[in-house]
Amino acid sequence: MPKIPAPGFGRNLLQALAALIVCLLPAAAPAAAEAPAAPRLMLADTYAAGSDPRGYWVSEKLDGVRGYWDGRQLLTRGGQPIVTPPWYTAGWPAHALDGELWAGRGKFAQTVSTVRSQQADDAAWRQVHYMLFDLPGHPGKFDERVGALKDVVAKLGQPWVEMIEQTPATTAADLQRRLRQVVDAGGEGLVLHKGDSYYTAGRTGDLLKYKPYYDAEARVLEHLPGRGKYAGMTGALLVETADGYKFRLGSGLSDADRRAPPPPGTWVTFRYRERTAAGLPRFPTYLRVRLDWEPAPKP
Repeated sequence: MPKIPAPGFGRNLLQALAALIVCLLPAAAPAAAEAPAAPRLMLADTYAAGSDPRGYWVSEKLDGVRGYWDGRQLLTRGGQPIVTPPWYTAGWPAHALDGELWAGRGKFAQTVSTVRSQQADDAAWRQVHYMLFDLPGHPGKFDERVGALKDVVAKLGQPWVEMIEQTPATTAADLQRRLRQVVDAGGEGLVLHKGDSYYTAGRTGDLLKYKPYYDAEARVLEHLPGRGKYAGMTGALLVETADGYKFRLGSGLSDADRRAPPPPGTWVTFRYRERTAAGLPRFPTYLRVRLDWEPAPKP
């Protein structure tokens, strides 16, 4: 007679087979990490030369990398964590700070290299100052936040954390004079911050930038071939602004840029004097790749 299996034998066999199948299946891929949320920053509009600047505070516009301290970590404008040596942010407050990571006038590339590195270079970070210009979580007007910023810097007592000097604006003529002084010394321009304004995320007239030229961003569409001495390299970039204007951008490209141009899809910053009647920038000049930036969504 055939042998009768013991009770539960079939159930145990099925469980064993199921376990074996699970072991043989490929491991499930880990869930993709969510993109970091960009901090809600106050963004500057453009000052109209000659306008009455009274009621605003004036500071130098530093050519560095925006750094947002959320109370726990330092982030770029786009929300990417910035890797610093532990000592750099030790003792920083549990509330938000807004400022510029800056190595000095004319040292933008050095600052970017340090900030973007995923391995914190201790010596490099000792050259970078965190220049504070606002307190996003403070409930008061900017007139009050100026004093609060001074208190934060004094309490920290760290030589690499400073407050950007703020002085009350007087007249348009004096503002023009100060702009010339800053630019002649190698600076980029000025920032005007309305004294009775609260910290508001987004672009606003309560915060203005004042430079002897305009700058804007455009997305690289393609590389146009060079001729003559630029044969075999990129002669110009075909770019498009967020509002749909397409044009060639060749002036300002170094030989290194022409040999290894920003790839299509990259956003770059360019400088120009004014716009034509058709809306195109006059005398556009390439400045640099724009990091951590995307155009605001269209309404």
